[in-house]
Amino acid sequence: MGRHTDPSDPASSAGSADDVVRRIVRVRGQVQGVGFRMSAASQARHLGVSGTVRNLWDASVEADVEGPAEAVEQMISWLREGPPSAQVSGIDVRTESPRGAEAFRITG
Repeated sequence: MGRHTDPSDPASSAGSADDVVRRIVRVRGQVQGVGFRMSAASQARHLGVSGTVRNLWDASVEADVEGPAEAVEQMISWLREGPPSAQVSGIDVRTESPRGAEAFRITG
């Protein structure tokens, strides 16, 4: 017999703070050449999230963030502002399946 999960059962709730989520965040504005990636990596380590951050060809920055839902949301809030030297004009966020990242790295 297969395992049955009851959506009304709190133990199977998708809203738990321990749930691992993954978000890909594209940050636009003056975000390259201002220490954005190093600051993002520092913030990610502080919040306990994993993933990567990199510069993209169009002068935006992409952060791939994975971890507990609450910590990922805090990281997204930080990315909306960035470090004091950055000027963020907007972000785009998309949801992806977690990959099991174990650290946060600058990749490009």
